[in-house]
Amino acid sequence: MSALTWITAGSLAAWLWLLLCQGFFWRTDVRLPERTPPAVWPPVAIVVPARDEAEVLPSSLPSLLAQDYPGRAEVFLVDDGSSDGTGELARALAAERGGLPLTVDSPGEPGPGWTGKLWAVRHGMALARARTDATYLLLTDADIAHAPDSLRELVAAAESGGLDLVSQMARLRVATVWERLIVPAFVYFFAQLYPFRRINRPGARTTAAAGGCVLLRSDAAERAGVPDSIRQAVIDDVTLSRAVRRTGGRIWLGLADRVDSVRPYPGLGELWRMVSRSAYAQLRHNPLLLAGTVAGLAVVYLAPPVAVVAGTLTGDTVALIAGAAAWAVMTGTYMPMLRYYRQPLLLAPLLPFTALLYLLMTVDSAVQHYRGRGAAWKGRTYARPEAAP
Repeated sequence: MSALTWITAGSLAAWLWLLLCQGFFWRTDVRLPERTPPAVWPPVAIVVPARDEAEVLPSSLPSLLAQDYPGRAEVFLVDDGSSDGTGELARALAAERGGLPLTVDSPGEPGPGWTGKLWAVRHGMALARARTDATYLLLTDADIAHAPDSLRELVAAAESGGLDLVSQMARLRVATVWERLIVPAFVYFFAQLYPFRRINRPGARTTAAAGGCVLLRSDAAERAGVPDSIRQAVIDDVTLSRAVRRTGGRIWLGLADRVDSVRPYPGLGELWRMVSRSAYAQLRHNPLLLAGTVAGLAVVYLAPPVAVVAGTLTGDTVALIAGAAAWAVMTGTYMPMLRYYRQPLLLAPLLPFTALLYLLMTVDSAVQHYRGRGAAWKGRTYARPEAAP
C-alpha cells in the first residue's frame, strides 16, 4: 500500500476511536442536569469583568439586572481600565432599567504577574466578600446575555447536585459567513478536547469550564485560592476548573440553551485573533506539543479529503474508500453541532477546510509568541506562559 493509504487508514482508525471512545464528544445533549428548587435560595454575587465593552453592554448587562432570582443577588461590574465609557454606561443602564443592585468599580492597573481579566475578577470577588455573604459567585463575561431564569436554574443545578462549579458554554453569535464556518467548529473542537461527559463524572481527571458563564461556590473558591492561584492564566476558565478539582471540587460543564454571547466576529480577522491569541498557550508553549498538534490535525482532518481526490485521480481504490469513510464519520460527528447552532448541514463536509484554518491560527499563535508578542487582549499583551496547571 502507498504511504497515503497508510496515513488515510490511520485517519479512519482515529475517527472510529473518536466516534466511540472520546466521551461521545459530538453529542450536544449535555445540558443542565436535573434539578429541583432549593428550600432556601442562597445569596449570589454576580461578578462581571469589563474592558472597553460599551458596544455590547446594552445587550448583556440588562439581562443580568433583570434576573428573576428568588433569593438575594447583586451585580458587581469591574471596569478594567476602559477607554470607551464602559463604567458610565453601566451606571446609566442600571438607572434606566432598574433590577438587581449594581456596583461599578475599577481595580486600577493589574498587579505584577496578573492578567487583566483575573485582576478584575479578583477585585470583584473582594467587593462581593466585603458587601455580601454570597454562597455563590456567578462569573460571567460582559458580552454574555442571560435569560431571566438563568441564575435560578444554575443555582438549582448546583444545589441539587452538590456541585462546586457549574459552567455553561454560551451559544456564540453565528451570523456572517465566517462565523458560520468557524464558530460551531470552535465549540466542536473544544468538546473533542474536553468531552463534557467525562468532565462531569465525579473524580474525573479531564476538567474544563467555559469562562463566559461560571457559577462557583464561594467556599470552593477559597479552598482553591482562586483567583490568586491562577493569576497568570491566559486560558483562565480551564485553569480555574483544574484549581477547583485539585481541591476536591465537583464540576459540571455543558452547552447552554438560553445563555448567549452577543459579541460579533464579523470577519476572518476578528475570528483569527480570537483563536490565535491563546492557541499556543493551550499547548503550554511547548514546541513538541505544537508539532504533534499540527501533525495530528493534518492526519485526522486533512488526509481524508486529500485521499479522496488523490485516490480518484490515481485509481488508488483503497485510499479512496478509506478517505471517504473517514470523511463521512467526520461529517456525521459535526452535524449535531451544526444543528445546535441552527446552521445548514451542508456545511458539515467543509470541516477539513475549517480545521486547516485552525491549524494555521495555531501556528500563527506560536509565531507571535516567539516574536515576543504573546497573547493580546484589549490592548494588553501577556508574553509570559501561564502558570502550570
